[in-house]
Amino acid sequence: MADKTYRVVQWATGKVGAAAIRHFVENPAFVLAGVFVTDPEKVGKDAGALSGIADVGVLATDNVEAILATEADCVHFAPAQQDIDMVCRLLRSGKNVVSPLGPFFPTERSAAAFAQIEAACREGGTSFHGSGIHPGFAGDILPLTLTRIMERIDHIHVYEVVDQLANQSNYIDIMGFGRACEDLLANPNRSADAPYFFAESMELVAQTLGKRIEKLTTKLEVAAADHDIAHSRGVVKAGTVAGQHYEWTGWVDGRPFISYHFFWRMGESGMTPQWDCGPTGYRILVEGNPPMELRMPEPEAIRGETRYISLWTAMAGVNMIPAVCDAEPGIVTHRELGLACTQGQVR
Repeated sequence: MADKTYRVVQWATGKVGAAAIRHFVENPAFVLAGVFVTDPEKVGKDAGALSGIADVGVLATDNVEAILATEADCVHFAPAQQDIDMVCRLLRSGKNVVSPLGPFFPTERSAAAFAQIEAACREGGTSFHGSGIHPGFAGDILPLTLTRIMERIDHIHVYEVVDQLANQSNYIDIMGFGRACEDLLANPNRSADAPYFFAESMELVAQTLGKRIEKLTTKLEVAAADHDIAHSRGVVKAGTVAGQHYEWTGWVDGRPFISYHFFWRMGESGMTPQWDCGPTGYRILVEGNPPMELRMPEPEAIRGETRYISLWTAMAGVNMIPAVCDAEPGIVTHRELGLACTQGQVR
């Protein structure tokens, strides 16, 4: 297996797609076979130039038919929004698909998408895997790994902490920072469907532990800026939203069982209330016997950039491509992957 290579197509070249391209080029287990882009200005440009490395001789295209005709083992499908119909076209063309956009695990709400994907897998003799950092890793694989050495599990907590000031993006306004606190509480910017998207990971954890999620509850609280906070796209005015804490909880046997906490904030201080949520990164806390805790902090070497989340998101999927390609046709969740063996990382 060490000498086997996999021909891959990168679909979309945002931060996640660019990180994937760099890995495909540098990892001897992969051959970059094609790149699909949606921005007309990127068409015809070398994949290396689009990902911040030297030219690699693969030119980006926006021609779907050309990608469908490309000889490839797998497509890493990472556009801005999921497109199940396109995923199914790729699967029917004989290409396996790994996507950080999911779906990740079947629930009542995702059943239709899973059925559609399963049918396409049967037709194309291919496999599909939903990957990602959260959902797809921090909220399911990590807590399940910790529970392996526990005697009793009471309540699982997963914390995502992001400093939007240190890792600035184009989404600060879209996420609702700078809005009136009462207005955001009444009309959150985050989609009402978002909790159910993450509930796929909750269901994966619960079913692996022999239970089912009975209901999902949500909570939102905000923190107000103590002073004006300048960022690359404007200013968060004093008194407006500078911090957001979404809490989504899946219930089992009539009690809270798994809670996802999302802390988004404009800086590590300068807002009220000042949450004690820890540093940027992920934290998994499992209450029970014995209690377990794991922290995955933001890497110091790239602090101040947005790359680390993009890199984690990309690697969660691309490292599973060999296992997905070698799996039997069908949907491959984390339960089917088991302890998947990665390739080409030690080099």
